[in-house]
Amino acid sequence: MSWKWGTDCCSWEGVTCDMATGDVISLDLSCSGLYGSIPSNTSLFDLVHLQKLNLANNDFNLSLISSGFSRFLNLTHLNLSYSNFEGSIPYEISRLSKLVSLDLSTYTTLRLENPVMEALVQNVTKLQLLFLDHVDMSTVVLGTLKNLSSSLTSLSLSYCRIQGEFPDNIFRLPNLQMVRLKFNSDLSGVFPRSNWTSPLRYLDVSGTSFSGQLLDSICTLRHLQELKLYLCNFYGFLPASLGNVTQLTVLSLSSNSFSGLIPPSLSNLHQLINVDLGRNSFHGQIPDIMNLTRVTNLDISNNQLTGSIPSHGSGLQNLALLKLHNNTLSGTIPSWLFSLPLLRYMDLSDNQLTGQLDVFPCKSLRKLYLTNNRLHGSIPSSIFELANLIDLSLASNNFSGIVEPYMFAKLVNLVALELSHNSLSFGTTSKVNSSFPQIFDLSLSACNISAFPSFLRSLKELAYLDLSENNIDGQIPNWMWEVGKDSLSYLDLSHNFITEMKQIPWKNLKYLKLQSNLLQGPLPVPPPRLQFLLASNNQFTGDIIQSIWRSSTLEVLDLSDNEFSGTIPECIGNFSVLDLRNNRLNGTIPEAFAEANLLRTLNLNNNELEGSVPKSLVNCTKLEVLDIGNNKVKDVFPYWLGNLPELQVLVLRSNKFHSSMREFEAKQSFPKMRIIDLSHNIFTGPLPARFFENLNGMRNVGETERKLQYVGETFYQDFVVVDT
Repeated sequence: MSWKWGTDCCSWEGVTCDMATGDVISLDLSCSGLYGSIPSNTSLFDLVHLQKLNLANNDFNLSLISSGFSRFLNLTHLNLSYSNFEGSIPYEISRLSKLVSLDLSTYTTLRLENPVMEALVQNVTKLQLLFLDHVDMSTVVLGTLKNLSSSLTSLSLSYCRIQGEFPDNIFRLPNLQMVRLKFNSDLSGVFPRSNWTSPLRYLDVSGTSFSGQLLDSICTLRHLQELKLYLCNFYGFLPASLGNVTQLTVLSLSSNSFSGLIPPSLSNLHQLINVDLGRNSFHGQIPDIMNLTRVTNLDISNNQLTGSIPSHGSGLQNLALLKLHNNTLSGTIPSWLFSLPLLRYMDLSDNQLTGQLDVFPCKSLRKLYLTNNRLHGSIPSSIFELANLIDLSLASNNFSGIVEPYMFAKLVNLVALELSHNSLSFGTTSKVNSSFPQIFDLSLSACNISAFPSFLRSLKELAYLDLSENNIDGQIPNWMWEVGKDSLSYLDLSHNFITEMKQIPWKNLKYLKLQSNLLQGPLPVPPPRLQFLLASNNQFTGDIIQSIWRSSTLEVLDLSDNEFSGTIPECIGNFSVLDLRNNRLNGTIPEAFAEANLLRTLNLNNNELEGSVPKSLVNCTKLEVLDIGNNKVKDVFPYWLGNLPELQVLVLRSNKFHSSMREFEAKQSFPKMRIIDLSHNIFTGPLPARFFENLNGMRNVGETERKLQYVGETFYQDFVVVDT
């Protein structure tokens, strides 16, 4: 600040004085690096003629807002935003009856209680701008807001935890130009159904529970420039009259339940810059909106659109982002898309697009996603000239030909490359003075690779590597231990012919997939942060090492279809999935399943386990699958498992279960059971009818519940083989 003691304070930066009286009437100390608190006896409060005070963007060290601000009885503008105050906003603020503008927005735990809000609304009758973003207003009764000043032009209450029904009369205030209520998830409301005349320019209720259809009434807002309704509960058709709101520059309606056709009248909105209609249920073809020459961002992804991409769109010369992914678009990719001069991001993945790729004269492209289509032919050489490219994803198509590492030499900014599941062959040819980009994310699954590519040696910062479903055989070369040694978090080598893995040296590795190889010998010691280990269908032998059982981070452990022997210790980690089927484990099932454990799947099928079913399994309240079939377990029927609320699959077949099955009470009803196998045991007596009556999870369900759902999650899913 240019404040110098002994000089006229009216000349100081941020200070404005009354020319006639010399009184300080305005003080702007925003972004001044102020630190500490404001005590009630500070000389600041002696500036009783102050009309404007701005202390925004400083650091008042989580101190309280002083009640001394009430001494500024002439204050019209008060801005204390983002200055690290906390606690309750003092009641005395409501005594500033001349306030025209009040901004108390924050990122800290600042609270506004209902009595203060009531007094503020009652006393401050000339308020035009009210900004309270991130202030905790969870105790404020929304009916209080009905009496806000008719002079109000701007209202911003984003991230305020307000809840209940928003008063719709506020939308009718005669001077209101901006309403921003975003990300108050418990805030509901509807827009006025008719006679909605307002100078409203900016309307944002995103991330709330506002609902209903978008009626013609909103289309009478002829001054509206930004309409943001994403992540709400709106539904139904978009009105054709939306094309009459010709001042719109931003139209964001994503993540709702809108349906029907996208109205062609949107082509009348020539001022549009940002269009986001993604994550709805629109169907039909993409309308002819390619004359919107000012559009920079266009997102119609995650809908049910069909037909082809419009054949003309060269007028979209300002387009920088295009998202059409996850629809059912067909036909070829039109050539105009490849020549847009400012295009930086294009995602056409998860459609049914066909044909070959055209040349890419556009040099601005940074992210290109074409995954999961039906594209074929060779990858055009012009792609390898896109020096600004960061992400390139061409996976799951039918591209063919040989891709050599040296072809990527000019893509110096490339950090993610996905070529998996095509008809490509990834070569090994290198050239002098050519280098492979420093990629972080590399997916080359099913690329006809027969050995670990040598260019991996240079990828010191690699975080994600997928070489699954190739023809890699033999040992893992020693130089691989240095690849991404400190950065690798995901490694998939599954479905190859690898025979030996001496160590797992990547200390930050979290996901490791080794299943369906020819790995032999003992399992290597896992790294300390490993969360998911899939090593099924190999030839591992010996005891499962103790560090596996003691791991505090391992969540999913699948060692099925190996030749492990030995016992399972009594104390094991807090797994969500433990799959050890088809090994040679002996001894008993562990007795000590702790309360509140995370176990979702326990599969011990086809081992040599004895003893009884441990009663502590009743603590596994998240358990969905329990398979101990094909062992030597000797017990009566474990009726108490019926108390497990999530159990869907129970396999006890081919053991030594015996005695009669007792009657079941309602509380032991196996409420979600879908599959139960008790065959090849020595139970006696009849199966009680009430047992079957309580298996509600097997009953016929409505059409909504009939959709196929797999047990498990994205990384690991259970399957059950039905045998006779």
